[in-house]
Amino acid sequence: MNGLFNLFIRSVDIDWTRIERNSYLREIPALAGAERIDFARNITFFVGENGTGKSTLLEAIAVAYGFNPEGGTLNYRFSTYNDVSELSTAMRITKGFLRPEGSYFFRAESFFNMASKAEEYTDLSGRGMLYGGKSLHRQSHGESFLAFFQTFSGRGLYIMDEPEAALSPQRQLTLFLQIAKMAEEGAQFIIATHSPILLGIPGAEILSFDDGEMHPCRYEDTESYQVTEMFINNREVLMEHLLSKK
Repeated sequence: MNGLFNLFIRSVDIDWTRIERNSYLREIPALAGAERIDFARNITFFVGENGTGKSTLLEAIAVAYGFNPEGGTLNYRFSTYNDVSELSTAMRITKGFLRPEGSYFFRAESFFNMASKAEEYTDLSGRGMLYGGKSLHRQSHGESFLAFFQTFSGRGLYIMDEPEAALSPQRQLTLFLQIAKMAEEGAQFIIATHSPILLGIPGAEILSFDDGEMHPCRYEDTESYQVTEMFINNREVLMEHLLSKK
């Protein structure tokens, strides 16, 4: 992995005096105790149970950096709904010395809308289809995401919220290789995920939002890894135990 000098986002500071006292953000333990997040590697994963704040923080970082809240590149400007938290307005991002050559903010739940805009912008540019000769909407969710993402390369900034959502295990391995390759070329990734496959990318930093605070975590200590390993190695015993509670 490349060093700190090459990162596009080096740190994020949160000024909690700019957050309303009755804000729900103060009720999320891992977020309420966070004032600064430092990034030291080209790939950083946010992990944790649902509701621990990882996607909320990820979205706020993306918006504070300049991305459209619903996803896309830094040039995308569209809105189908507005539920952005106030966290982004309380953030100060310390950027690196270099500008990213590419950029992309992926949100699983809004990819359909983002894909529509991607094709609209492509048609307006007169460049024709860029996604394997197919309309993104004529491919499955997973295929269209990979086809779109594989148009990016080189030194870029990529913020992703659960990119594995529509991908089979095999396709997750494809994404695994793409992310690892791009990181070696100088790209920076900040990813919220539950995928034990993606979390296994060598050299990545994993930040857990569990246990009421944000803290570094080993791959083997993530719940995604532990639950998957337990299920695979003890499937029959586990199923018997779970089904006996019905």
